[in-house]
Amino acid sequence: MPATAAMRTAHSEWIKIRSLRGSLGSLIAVFAATVGVTVLVFATVGRSEVESGDDLLLGSFYALNFGQIAALAFGAIAVSCEFLNGALRVSLAAVPRRDLFYAAKTAVVGGCVFAVGTATTFTAFVAGQAFMGDDALSLGDPGAVRACLGGGVYLALMALFAAGLTAVLRSAVAVLSILVPFLLIVSFVIGDVAGSAADYLPDRAGQQVLRQDPVGSLGPGTGLAVTALWAAAAVLAGWWSVRRRDA
Repeated sequence: MPATAAMRTAHSEWIKIRSLRGSLGSLIAVFAATVGVTVLVFATVGRSEVESGDDLLLGSFYALNFGQIAALAFGAIAVSCEFLNGALRVSLAAVPRRDLFYAAKTAVVGGCVFAVGTATTFTAFVAGQAFMGDDALSLGDPGAVRACLGGGVYLALMALFAAGLTAVLRSAVAVLSILVPFLLIVSFVIGDVAGSAADYLPDRAGQQVLRQDPVGSLGPGTGLAVTALWAAAAVLAGWWSVRRRDA
């Protein structure tokens, strides 16, 4: 019975996501933005990446910086919809067990982004390398499959990070107003100032899995683990908020 209840609750959460244009659109944008920017960039300046001497595997996932914004938006919108017009009271009337409701919500958010994110990273990698000619990487090259799979995990963790914070702040706008500038601007500024301490920021740590030759104090696995800790902390804070605060 508990397993059946969990499956039914997760299914109801999936129905909510499909019915909300904002959340479904954000999920689609994870794929569309990443693959679209990848094709545009590699079709125009892809070969110059070879001449620059940078990590070519990391360069293959340049557009993931745009896809992760969509993943954050998906996680935030999927949760914030519960705090509009008394929707949470309706959800809790259907699923009185708040732990079950919140677990199903976060599981669906993470699962959806992992599935779409993994499809996105493999597609973006193959599409981008199609423009590289003899210099193209393949999935058989060291670290390529790991980066594609890890990229899907990374996007899922970032979506869960946003989802947990949204459960605390109860506003997608507030969460995105914090996270988007942080990832696009503050993280780079802190990196220049804080040195190796910046390796432990959620985006910098998780993106180590995208590198062929990781740099800094973290490797691919430990980097994802650090991002997972950030996401877990946010999800736990959201769980506490959903359990303790009025609907």
